[in-house]
Order: sequence, then structure tokens, then C-alpha cells
Amino acid sequence: MTPDQETFCLELITHAGLGRSEAYAALRAAKAGDFDAAAAHLAEAERALGQAHAAQTKLLAGEAQGVGMTPSLLLVHAQDQLMTAIAERTLIAELIELYRRLEASHAC
Repeated sequence: MTPDQETFCLELITHAGLGRSEAYAALRAAKAGDFDAAAAHLAEAERALGQAHAAQTKLLAGEAQGVGMTPSLLLVHAQDQLMTAIAERTLIAELIELYRRLEASHAC
């Protein structure tokens, strides 16, 4: 693996980790009833995960053009981090909606 490829993997891990952290911050805010903060954190999670996804798409496009990356444990870890973060963000968005509905039903 080249230094550029290692850097790519570490950037993917970093963006995925930031996205995951922001998604959980959104969940904590929703749990506390602060839905504006939850929305802001979720938007930041989307931004970070979007950056990671864009990098992944570049990697896939390169692969399709015959310029692939040798699979490594670091690459597998980076892909796993991104996939997991995206799945968690999706589930957290649903949980936030449940918190919103619960609060609305208790306001009546």
C-alpha cells in the first residue's frame, strides 16, 4: 500500500468517525428534547459521511478504470467504519423521529 493509499484510508476512517460521533450527538440532543441541536448535529453527520462517501466513490471509479488499490486490512477497516457509520446514522435519524413523536404526544 502506498503512502497516498494509507492517507486515503485514514481520511475515510476520520470522516466516518466524525459522522458517527455527530449522529450520536444528535441522538443525545433529541433525548434531551433539543431537536434544533439534534438537526444541526445530524446535518454535520451528513456532511462528514458525504465526504467519506465521495472519497469512496472516487476509489470505486478508479477501480472501474483499472486503477485499483491492493486490498489491505486498513482498507477493509476503512470500508467497515464507513458502512457502520452510515447504518448508525440512518437508525439514529429514525430514533430522533420517535423522540420527536413522543414529545409531541406528551405535549397534548
